[in-house]
Amino acid sequence: MNYIISGKNITVTDGLKTAVEDKLGKLERYFTPDTEIIVTLSVEKERQKIEVTIPMKGSIIRSEQVSNDMYVSIDLVEEVIERQLRRYKSKIVDKEQAAASFQKSFMDKNYDEEDEVKIIRTKKFDIKPMYPEDACVQMELLGHNFFVFYNAETEQVNVVYKRKGNTYGLIEPEY
Repeated sequence: MNYIISGKNITVTDGLKTAVEDKLGKLERYFTPDTEIIVTLSVEKERQKIEVTIPMKGSIIRSEQVSNDMYVSIDLVEEVIERQLRRYKSKIVDKEQAAASFQKSFMDKNYDEEDEVKIIRTKKFDIKPMYPEDACVQMELLGHNFFVFYNAETEQVNVVYKRKGNTYGLIEPEY
């Protein structure tokens, strides 16, 4: 596997680089040798964060983990990616497209589907035009952490969501 390791507000030492390659090297049993793994290590105050992105044909496998110790974050991110691969194998891999990125042994092995995503409820509601600020107020009134609405300014379906620090985010479609 090809590693692209970079750092934000942190110097990527040989020790960190070795730790990343050793831990993520466990994923070699899933991927072909030419698979590219993009790793970004960053530090913000006491937060030691690692972001791992594995671009593939037709999809992206990604995990981000934060702790107060970079080595703990590295351990966590490998476990999460491995769990994602096993859980979503049938959905991640469209056998005609992305199968070339995976080892044959991984493709041939069947994993339990008990962790499969199951939609247990469908909710329908009227969606009326409103401004993002009004959608945030409505979200707060409902006690939710996100709200889907029809944006009166852009005439598109958008989502507002709560962020840390009592701030809000807006998700808009990009066509």
